[in-house]
Amino acid sequence: MAQGNHDLNCLSIDDLEKLAYTRMDKMTRDYYNEGADSGSTLLENIKAYEKYRIRPRVLRDVSVIDTSINVFGHKNAVPIGVAPTAMQRLAHSDGELATARACKNKDIAMGLSSFATTSLEDVAKECEGAIPNVLQLYLFEERAHSKKLIARAKKAGFKAVFLTVDTPYLGRRNAEIKNQFKLPGHLKISNFAEDDAEQNDGDNPRTDNLPISANQGTKLKTKNPSVAGRTEGTERVLPTGPITFHTHAANPTLSWEKDIEWLKQECCPEMEVWVKGIATAEDAILALHHQVRGIVVSNHGGRQLNGALATLDALPEVVDAIQGKIPVHVDGGIRHGTDVFKALALGADFVWVGRPALWGLAYKGQEGVELMLRLLSEEFRLCMALAGVTRVQEIAKEYLVKVDKSGFVSKL
Repeated sequence: MAQGNHDLNCLSIDDLEKLAYTRMDKMTRDYYNEGADSGSTLLENIKAYEKYRIRPRVLRDVSVIDTSINVFGHKNAVPIGVAPTAMQRLAHSDGELATARACKNKDIAMGLSSFATTSLEDVAKECEGAIPNVLQLYLFEERAHSKKLIARAKKAGFKAVFLTVDTPYLGRRNAEIKNQFKLPGHLKISNFAEDDAEQNDGDNPRTDNLPISANQGTKLKTKNPSVAGRTEGTERVLPTGPITFHTHAANPTLSWEKDIEWLKQECCPEMEVWVKGIATAEDAILALHHQVRGIVVSNHGGRQLNGALATLDALPEVVDAIQGKIPVHVDGGIRHGTDVFKALALGADFVWVGRPALWGLAYKGQEGVELMLRLLSEEFRLCMALAGVTRVQEIAKEYLVKVDKSGFVSKL
């Protein structure tokens, strides 16, 4: 099988991670790579794939392999998308624009974080409608901010909104606190720059509801500091000041009954409404009941509830609950093309990769993201061929066995 030209310094995602490590400053590296608390769920996301082995079939004609799949009405080159990750210009000066170019060139769907360092309009313009864009959305307590962002995404041609539902509060990320992480002054959270022309930063570490100056001693460039929302008695006090991740992203008031219908009214029919952060059959059933268009099984890259299920371990019960009625996507821990195969065999329709894209950016910008996508795509194609599969739709649980702690294997 043709493999194209190799980068002899980088033949795997593991190589890419090591190369990126040397090209990022400590604050950026820790911000991108850290999980919540001890990081056990972040590690489990990766290790979960080791529990499965592939059952290859032989003597099948695999001379022609079709890795493509339809997603959001688009023929994606492989069942892989680049997940929305915040503040990509920390990794490379071109940031989200480099990612957009790479996705366009490789025919890959791209997710954009609400807290991107490039505006959604500029990303959409770079993609030129050649690939589907989806917007990761934090539904703010002050809906006017989200309403404005949704309207802009619709106008820019985004295909879907992925509502992040696993952040009623923010997980504890100790390296962020130690490093006193903040966005450098030359960067901005572009999607909210118009809301605050004097925006100080996009992601200052916080301690509960204190102003930035009170918990960090940060010199503010605005007379209106960002303060997180809080509950006083039975009353909810809304966040105030410029929109930042740590003051506005978390929303403990979100609920199925109150917010999903409102979001559908704002987004549809131009954009589909998905929920990102489902990890149980019970919530999958509620998603069906509230008629969302799809689910992303996700634990926020292990950055929220430490000790939660790995996404691959959560996937089967969600798939069983959905019964094919809506698409089920998954993210977290994918580091090789065989991981993609295993996720699809367990019932996922599509996978999203986050940190590897950031490592590609840090390594070589657009070229690095393209390299990451090429590595995963070639590994996935080869895995399909060696497993005896020629079409993505043929990948099923019959191609996997599970290994228990004693080393015994069992069919699924």
